[in-house]
Amino acid sequence: MALVVAHRGASAARPPGNTLDAFVEARALGADWVELDVRPTADGALAVHHDAELPDGRCVAEVPAAELPAWVPQLGAALDACGPLGVNVELKADCPSETHLAMVEAVAAELRRRGRPGRWLLTSFDWVLMARVREVAPELATGLLVFDPQLAGPAVAEAAREGHAAVNPWDPVVDDELVARAHGVGLSVNAWTVDDPVRMRQLHDMGVDGVITNRPDVCRSALDRLNGG
Repeated sequence: MALVVAHRGASAARPPGNTLDAFVEARALGADWVELDVRPTADGALAVHHDAELPDGRCVAEVPAAELPAWVPQLGAALDACGPLGVNVELKADCPSETHLAMVEAVAAELRRRGRPGRWLLTSFDWVLMARVREVAPELATGLLVFDPQLAGPAVAEAAREGHAAVNPWDPVVDDELVARAHGVGLSVNAWTVDDPVRMRQLHDMGVDGVITNRPDVCRSALDRLNGG
C-alpha cells in the first residue's frame, strides 16, 4: 500500500505547515512519513521553511538563526517532532550556490547522528545538487523532484544513472507509464501534492509508493478503505 506522506506536516490542519505543531499533528492523523523543506540561515543553521523569504520580506539565507520567528524550527527540532515517522527532507536550492555544499554536509551530519538511514529521503528540484549529495552522503536515500511533464522521462533516466532511490513527480505528471518506467529501474514514485481522495485511490491503483498530501487523515482513510481497513 502507498505510504501517506504529510506535506509540510499536517499543513491543512496546522497551516501553513513546516512547524512543530504540524509535524506532531501529522503523527496523530495517521501519516507514515513527513515531507519538510530545509534551507540555510546566514550563520549556517538549517531552517525548516518553504519560501526563500519570511513573511516580513527578509531572506532566510540572510537572517541568523536566532533572529528567525519562533515558529520557524530548525531541522533537529523538526525531526524530533516527527518522532518515529520517516522524513523526506527537501533541500531548497535557491540560496547562494556557495552555501549548497555546506547545507548538504550539515543535513547529512544531522541525519547520520540519528542513525536509521532507511528513515530518510533527501530530494530537490536541483538535479546537480542531488548528484553532489550522492557523493557526500552515498548511504542516504535520495530522489529527484519533477514539475515539468517534459522532464518526467529524463528524471527517471537521471535518477537511475545517478543511483537515486526515488522520483517525486507533481501529481498531474503521474500516469501508469511513468510508474511502470520508474519501477522498472528500481525507483520509488512519490506523487505530490494530492488532497482528493478519488485521486489518492487512482494513484494507489497505479502502484505509486507514496502519496504526498496536505491532509494525511483523508489519505489514511482513503487508502485504508482500499485495503479493508
